[in-house]
Amino acid sequence: MQLLALLYRQWTGLDPERIESIPESGSSRKYYRLYAPAGKHPATVIGVYDNSAEESNAFIYLSRQFKQRKLPVPEILAVSEDRLRYLQNDLGRLSLYQALEAGRKAGGRYNLKEKDLIKRTLKKLPEFQIKGGHGLDYNQCYPQPMFDRNNVLFDLNYFKYCFLKPLEIDFNELRLEASFQLLAKDLTVDFGETFMYRDFQARNVMLTDEGEPFFIDYQGGRRGPMEYDVVSFLWQASARYPQSLRDEMIDLYLDSLRQYREVKETTFRQNIRLFVLFRLLQVLGAYGFRGYFEKKQYFIDSIPPAIANLRDALNNDSCPYPNLQEILQRITELPQFQIKEEIKERKDGYKTTESKLYKANPIDGKPTFSKYDNKGRLSVRVNSFSFHKGIPEDTSGNGGGYVFDCRSTHNPGRYEPYKHLTGLDEPVIRFLEDDGEIVTYLEHVYALADKHVERYLQRGFTDLMFSFGCTGGQHRSVYSAEHLAHHLNQLYGVEVRVCHREQNIQYVLPAKESAAKDE
Repeated sequence: MQLLALLYRQWTGLDPERIESIPESGSSRKYYRLYAPAGKHPATVIGVYDNSAEESNAFIYLSRQFKQRKLPVPEILAVSEDRLRYLQNDLGRLSLYQALEAGRKAGGRYNLKEKDLIKRTLKKLPEFQIKGGHGLDYNQCYPQPMFDRNNVLFDLNYFKYCFLKPLEIDFNELRLEASFQLLAKDLTVDFGETFMYRDFQARNVMLTDEGEPFFIDYQGGRRGPMEYDVVSFLWQASARYPQSLRDEMIDLYLDSLRQYREVKETTFRQNIRLFVLFRLLQVLGAYGFRGYFEKKQYFIDSIPPAIANLRDALNNDSCPYPNLQEILQRITELPQFQIKEEIKERKDGYKTTESKLYKANPIDGKPTFSKYDNKGRLSVRVNSFSFHKGIPEDTSGNGGGYVFDCRSTHNPGRYEPYKHLTGLDEPVIRFLEDDGEIVTYLEHVYALADKHVERYLQRGFTDLMFSFGCTGGQHRSVYSAEHLAHHLNQLYGVEVRVCHREQNIQYVLPAKESAAKDE
């Protein structure tokens, strides 16, 4: 941080008033928000440290090229001599991924406002790919200038060795290799001077106050096919976009693309199906390695849903290679990859329903808040936070509440697939619950919280606060706060005000009327 402060001083002639760390992304880059002295403009800038000078150079070069073409990207304000640190303008705190959270949690049912944000983003993509690629020196890209057959074959062989071979099903290697060669050839036809973002997803889109998208984290981009980015965005697993929405967004993308070049729609849609197939094989290769070889249960559990996506793709004629089609069809029919829809009740008295964990009444399974008269209208505040940024302030004036440290439990943030996710996301929830440490931890928290809430209800008190902290305030603390909030709301019917501080998420679980009144 000191070197970023020095760079800020060299740029402005002033010292920053303060510097705060921004939660890490999945890469080795570190981000900081630097605050200007009072009254100075801009009020904040973003400082970046990248331990790879080549990656940093790629981002700086691409940003300046894109900015010249008036594309919505951050402006590079200052760069250190070693090219490892730079300052860029602050695009705010709200990403498209965060803005779409409610739609994801509703199982992919996005409202009109959320769909409008997705549309705005997809409409901008062709401009980014074509205007951004015009006159670009692709030799400046990192780690390579172009998407080529080696890229494709590497991922396909990853699928073969890490997923297909461990299944021990019989297949002809020479014929499969011939299918791989054909797929690699079809995916790397001449795509012109177009920029392939490569990591185009909702997390890499920032939104202005007016909802306009700005693009970040394109340093891994290169010359390549436009279809790759469309599939990366619309088939991102955590987004849960329904097929009807995907179809609508592809139509919109093509309409926007026609403003820049002639579109061969039939060819484009054929290519989309091939890239969906390729993307699914990429995913299965990764799951196979992390599950079968690294023995991580979460990835083994993730394979059947991925196979379900593959089954849908095969039903939509996404594989025109007979030998590969036959092998993939056999995989989808294996008994271990059939998904059974059921609600599991745990032996410890917990139920997992719609990714919400709460303790049911041990007698009849119903909430027990009818026993208590919430005459004082108790309101419970539940926070998640990062210890690096301090314990949340008690604004009630009571000067108390509970602070729980989650850092003794297994941290999903140590693993690459979860670094961009939070404790609200299904993969993190599954990781924590399969591991089991957090469930045992919460049993003790619930026992303490229940007694305290019951006493507060009896005495007519109106305010109580619980806060959960972990290293980054992103995974374990968010999960714990979310589940305690729903537990207390379900069990006692009290109003619960939830604040996930580091995600800038706040909402209220309203108080429930007594069950006795409902009967």
